[in-house]
Amino acid sequence: MADNRPMAAAALSTAAPNLAPNEVRALVRCLYGIDGSVKSLVGERDQNCCVETADGRRYVVKISNPSEPLAVVDFQIAALEHIARVAPGLPAPRVVRTLGGRARDSVALAGGVQTSVRMLTYLEGVQIRETPRTAAQRRAMGRLLAELNLALRDFNHPSATHDLLWNVSAAQRLASKLDAIEDAPRRALAESFMTRFTEHVLPRLPALRSQVIHNDYHLYNVLVAPEDHQRIVGIIDFGDMLHAPLVGEVATAAAFHMTGSADPFEGAAQFVGAYHATLPLSEMEQEVVTDLMATRHLITVLISEWRARRYPENRAYIMRHNPASWEALSLMADLSRDQARDLLLTEVRKGQTNEEHH
Repeated sequence: MADNRPMAAAALSTAAPNLAPNEVRALVRCLYGIDGSVKSLVGERDQNCCVETADGRRYVVKISNPSEPLAVVDFQIAALEHIARVAPGLPAPRVVRTLGGRARDSVALAGGVQTSVRMLTYLEGVQIRETPRTAAQRRAMGRLLAELNLALRDFNHPSATHDLLWNVSAAQRLASKLDAIEDAPRRALAESFMTRFTEHVLPRLPALRSQVIHNDYHLYNVLVAPEDHQRIVGIIDFGDMLHAPLVGEVATAAAFHMTGSADPFEGAAQFVGAYHATLPLSEMEQEVVTDLMATRHLITVLISEWRARRYPENRAYIMRHNPASWEALSLMADLSRDQARDLLLTEVRKGQTNEEHH
């Protein structure tokens, strides 16, 4: 496989496009025949805007980072179209085609650089991060992620194996970023988890099942109904998708449930238990899922510290998960691998015990 690591780093080290609202409005009118007010949406690599028409219809316009290969954009479009076809009930965005029937088009940025533009339906709902956490909500999130993974199980694309720094199963490539952590105790903490990953997880990964995963299923990217915070009405931001070990999907998502309750493993255990009830994890996946949860926190601190120094103007967005990840690593450092695994899998094991009794 070609080494496209520089490309992965380029996507995080090339500034996002920055068209003015009136430019976006004119572009959308020209390509889609849709006229509406333009509001900026936050994003890490791309320029994202919400376009709202006079009659209240809303769309998301994505202007890709110029370093993003077109083949990767096509992969993301193909995945959404696959989900719409095989699991139309899943609340994922739909691709909106141009007046010419295309799934994407191109736009010239400053300096004549060309990049791609595409449009998706806008999903209404409240980000889960703005609602009170409950066990029922976490279980609903776990079930829905399992359903999404089942829908993507048979999906393949030539660009699905593209390189991405946000890939927990390839965390060893970020080892060079450890030196950038100035605080010595924190650097030592991060180094210990990097060692745990390379010694206990990396050798096992080739034996685990892999498929296309969402890879960014967290409290910002899942929407619930305003009047019912347990009813999920949207899964958004498919920009970090890739073909990778399935257990990395579960670990990445579970990592975000360590805050919000007195016991840091309670929420994550509820999430993983519900996922496992819908799409069971194998014994070896259960063995490494907690290690990979720690690895997600590890890559969050490494990437965010590096990028916040590089893009101080976007620091608040880049660092939004950083404090919780340091806290989680500190908590997990006090536990052995077996203790942490047993805490995370309490609901999985409970379910297995119940099955045995029936």
